[in-house]
Amino acid sequence: MTAEAIRSGVTIEEVAAAAGVSRSTVSRVVNGSTAVSPTALEAVRRAIAQLNYVPNRAARSLASRQTHAVALIVPEDTARFFGDPFFAAIVSGINDRLSRSDYVLNLFIASDDPGDKTTSYVRSGAVDGAIIVSHHTSDTFIDRIAAVLPVVYGGRPVRDRGDAHYVDVDNVEGGRAATRYLLKTGHRRIATITGPSDMPAGIDRLQGYREALSAAGLEPAAIEDGDFTAQGGAAAMRRILDSGAEFDAIFVASDLMARGVLDTLRLAGIRVPDDVAIIGFDDSPVATSLIPPLTTMRQPSFEQGRRMAEVLLELLAGRRPPYVSILDMTLVVRESA
Repeated sequence: MTAEAIRSGVTIEEVAAAAGVSRSTVSRVVNGSTAVSPTALEAVRRAIAQLNYVPNRAARSLASRQTHAVALIVPEDTARFFGDPFFAAIVSGINDRLSRSDYVLNLFIASDDPGDKTTSYVRSGAVDGAIIVSHHTSDTFIDRIAAVLPVVYGGRPVRDRGDAHYVDVDNVEGGRAATRYLLKTGHRRIATITGPSDMPAGIDRLQGYREALSAAGLEPAAIEDGDFTAQGGAAAMRRILDSGAEFDAIFVASDLMARGVLDTLRLAGIRVPDDVAIIGFDDSPVATSLIPPLTTMRQPSFEQGRRMAEVLLELLAGRRPPYVSILDMTLVVRESA
């Protein structure tokens, strides 16, 4: 991706003309200034998107790699980012690889990027490339970033046009493997607590669960969305209990949600694994801190982060790494199932 291809020759004057504002107004918008009226702000953003404009200094940075900075963009709120050990492992892996390069890491936590602050900053030439993790279908701002920068996604991107670079595990197979294990150990009334329906990981793990049950001639005992959080897992478990659904096992699509599930079952007087078997997903430190310790699908989160950084470094060096890297998972059996 050359600087010329990214910038396509569009000037700040052309953006100003298209937006019907002055050159200085465009400059203020590009640099994140709040001293712009809402009407002018919207007009400039629309013109930038239509013309695919990137400031000159972005082109110079991408051509010379002078910034030597990489953005890690996490479209989540701060509570989720700092509360989920998955992100800690991902960041550790990314930092491990970048620490052996000339690049530094800039972290952006932007659940919906209000005011386009992150988007404008990243597109302005402040970084050479970006790594994006934990994205949702509503995160359209990441498309505007990917249009002008080399990007590597953590997980299958929501809108993959066939030219996206991403590092992932086979979440469909992970859901199948977890459910098959519960079937193999004699369980027939298997419920699941899923991740959000607007995230590929949540969608794919649910698909794997359904496929494994269908292959065994069984129907789901119950399905509830736990939002990939401990609180969401607890609330989903309460909904299943309140529904009166009969179940003898639960596939929980993340270890963090499983923590909330176990707390809720304990309060209800339901014993794990005596009454109900539980299997999680991630093999994060949460899995071994729970009582009983959690049977789970291990995904190599540290290695995923390291590999994402490696792919981005290859892109920035002008090489052509594979578009898709799928890492292996393993089943880790502990006391909960």
